Amino acid sequence: MNPAAWLGLIRFSHTVFALPFALLAALLAWATPLPVMVDGGSYASGGEMMAWDTIGATFPAVRWTDWLGILLCMVTARSAAMAFNRLADHHLDAANPRTAGRHLPAGVLSRQSVLIFTFLCAAGFVASTLLFLPNRLPLFGSVPVLAFLLGYSLAKRFTASAHLWLGAALALSPLCVWAAIRGEITLEVPEDWRIPLLLAGVVTFWVSGFDIIYACQDADYDSKADLHSVPARFGVRNALRIAAGLHGMMLVCLIALAVVGKTAGLGILFWIVVAVTAGLVVVQHWLVSAEDLTRVNQAFFHTNAAVSVLLLVGGGLDCWV
Repeated sequence: MNPAAWLGLIRFSHTVFALPFALLAALLAWATPLPVMVDGGSYASGGEMMAWDTIGATFPAVRWTDWLGILLCMVTARSAAMAFNRLADHHLDAANPRTAGRHLPAGVLSRQSVLIFTFLCAAGFVASTLLFLPNRLPLFGSVPVLAFLLGYSLAKRFTASAHLWLGAALALSPLCVWAAIRGEITLEVPEDWRIPLLLAGVVTFWVSGFDIIYACQDADYDSKADLHSVPARFGVRNALRIAAGLHGMMLVCLIALAVVGKTAGLGILFWIVVAVTAGLVVVQHWLVSAEDLTRVNQAFFHTNAAVSVLLLVGGGLDCWV
């Protein structure tokens, strides 16, 4: 067994895209005051009602099991999704010159071993949600979440919106983390969802945008193979414009998060990170053009890794220091 081959199969280095947002969601969930029941049924939150000051703010408990659960769920869910993607795209990858060297087409790993790996990771994901007990929401939601994650691998066979599906799949991480930490209260108080929904919006538009940029490399092949993607349907030039529009929507969500996240402690440092993120987004689109796609990988990995890590560090320091 070659560990490097398995890490390469699941593109372990790309964990830097999703994991920081899950960790940021956890830090925000722990730093946001819990809504408190007052006046026989109304909720006070963030100092908006006088009763809040009287009762005093309470926060979710920080448990080591929650930390472990987040890490295990992220690793196992992402590994299952990536392995299933390689299984589903085995024959497509073999026919595409850019991907013919991947592990399954190249014979580095067998389909049977990858299938077993997928099942083990899926089972590990469901089992990892038990670490959040007595909160049962993660366990109840584990199978639907997993189905949505795996479903992405089939999406490009029937819809050009597969890029949005991928973005939404990664955006589940902050939503699930929020529900896992804050429990059933998240179902009772709509205001409690503002922060994770905006964070999920950031992830959705950010990932969808850079996935469209990445897919520009395969525009010709996708058209010939009757696969659906934004570049194949609208052309590379228009695809890059659509990606820029999605990244603009990401920045709008990010600004709204900085405003709403004030209740969790987001402040000047996070605003600085928002400005830097906007600059990195501009750089990403400057690196790639319809005439020159040679720097797609640089735009895809380097700038996006910097975005996720910066948002985690800036948000975490603002909330907890």
